[in-house]
Amino acid sequence: MKASDVMTSRVITVGPDTAVRHIAGLLFEHRISALPVLEKGKMVGIVSEGDLLHRHEIGTDRSARSWWLQMLSADRSIHDYVKSHATRARDIMTRDVVAVTPDTPLAEIATLLEKRGIKRVPVLEGDRLAGIVSRSNLVQALAAKGRLMNTGDSGDGAIRARLSAELERQSWWPTMSNVIVTDGVVHYFGMVDSEDQRQPARIAAENVPGVRRVEDHRIISTVLAWSV
Repeated sequence: MKASDVMTSRVITVGPDTAVRHIAGLLFEHRISALPVLEKGKMVGIVSEGDLLHRHEIGTDRSARSWWLQMLSADRSIHDYVKSHATRARDIMTRDVVAVTPDTPLAEIATLLEKRGIKRVPVLEGDRLAGIVSRSNLVQALAAKGRLMNTGDSGDGAIRARLSAELERQSWWPTMSNVIVTDGVVHYFGMVDSEDQRQPARIAAENVPGVRRVEDHRIISTVLAWSV
């Protein structure tokens, strides 16, 4: 399996001038841990929960350090102040973003997430953001497949591509839903706003040639705890 087989393609993004408080609201509202920053369609950075940990508004900034420690780490003090007081994405975002391509094998992505200690990695197709692969996506693939492996020429990729294209056109398709196809079985993961959203998703899958069965593992968003 590769990135394009499991990635979340409908990605919530922000711009360089998006307010920090708005970013915090998006992270909480959509139960996600990071937001890519796009400028003129090109990814220029990413803002994660970690970038919002030390904020002066909630008293978690590092301004209480002793004067002598501040003297020894003046450069760090500048960085800390910007992180804790900046009001726009461009000033707090991580610019050196690790990314993969749609063809990157899941084994490489898993190793990358582990070595870098990160929770997700953007999927870039040239300069265009094609999706996000998170730790959760890998767990979803494991749940759907039983174990991570090369699926070979099973047609699952074609089924997922056709179904995803259909779903992305629909206003009822939730942002926090993902599709994984294994051996002709469509698995839906993530969350839905209501039970009503399950039926059209099932019907969409049943209209794709090659689909043998549909399993909807999504839960209602009102009972979902804030997760990675």
